[in-house]
Amino acid sequence: MNYLIYIEHAAENLQFFLWHKDYTKRFDFLSENDRKLAPVWTAEQAEAQALAMKDNPAPMKSISAETAAVFKGTDFAAPKATVVEVARGNPFNTPPMTPDNGERDSLAPAEYPWSDSGSTLRSGYKVSHDKKAAGAFDAADIKLQPFTIQPFREEISRIITTYIADGAPRQLNLSSKERAALLHALAITTHPTAFRQVIHTVEWTLRHQAHQNFIRWTICNGNRPRVIFARGLGVGGIVGGIVAAILIVLSNAGRGWRVLSAIGFMIGISTLIAAWKGMCVVLHGMHHRHLRPWELFAEDDDASSVMEMKKGSFDSFGASNSYEDQPWIAKYDKRNVIRKVFDREVWIQEPALRQIQDTIFLQALLGSVILTAICVGIFVALPKGNFY
Repeated sequence: MNYLIYIEHAAENLQFFLWHKDYTKRFDFLSENDRKLAPVWTAEQAEAQALAMKDNPAPMKSISAETAAVFKGTDFAAPKATVVEVARGNPFNTPPMTPDNGERDSLAPAEYPWSDSGSTLRSGYKVSHDKKAAGAFDAADIKLQPFTIQPFREEISRIITTYIADGAPRQLNLSSKERAALLHALAITTHPTAFRQVIHTVEWTLRHQAHQNFIRWTICNGNRPRVIFARGLGVGGIVGGIVAAILIVLSNAGRGWRVLSAIGFMIGISTLIAAWKGMCVVLHGMHHRHLRPWELFAEDDDASSVMEMKKGSFDSFGASNSYEDQPWIAKYDKRNVIRKVFDREVWIQEPALRQIQDTIFLQALLGSVILTAICVGIFVALPKGNFY
């Protein structure tokens, strides 16, 4: 999950996938009468809905006058009927005064009830997602109102406002057609099969994109400064081997001495090949890896807050997966490059990961042996310089 949040920036796919698996299990445990209230959304219905949407495309959304003025005179100019005036408040106006304890009950909306003291919201308050879900249905031009008697209808409304609606905090990367088709299906039923097409897309993304990228990311046992440092060492080793071979060729030493340049070639080429895969051979020799930036400062932060953050990332409902306000970002940016190169290390516990890294290391050694033999053979074939 940390990889999806901090590296892939697509944790909502796994969060939605886990919710759907749990939702399917809970739906199957319902009574027969409750399940009949939410009929199965068949593939034939989905195809018919797709054809209907193709024949009757969604109406064009209205745009503001400022946007219309930008595209005026171009091929993207909108018809006059789609331009609307957007009311803008004066930002320099004095904001209204905060109501006192006696006025809060009359001014606050019913969905934001105040406590008896008038200072905080009443305990047990839950945000209603019905209005936001209704807005998503209206945006998809769905006239049919969802059946509230169906099981898990309120939970489906929360899913719509969290993952499906445009501008949702954990909005899935869906096309407009996929979003509209899903909303049409959810307006009719709350059966898990309504998510058939979307869950197929999400699962394919997790299996064939996120998982492969995760494997490539875990192979890297060092952070970026350490990998760049390892590449520099590899280039330095190759340059050292070339310089040593040239000096021996220009001397009156025998051809056998030129083989000593193979040491620099072997070390440099193997280090460079491994670093090109994101591995540091020194860390690999100890089966260690660098701590991730968010792991470095976990001990400094409050343990309860760290645990709450990890738990919240697996919650199906919640705020967006943004992490820009987390304290470790500023702390890590303040660390100098030398400290990042020699950051704290930890033992790699996963045997499969160590096996993959061993394979890459053996490939690097094999490649360095072949290239070293070629380079040394070229220098051995050259005649003596006899300059000294």
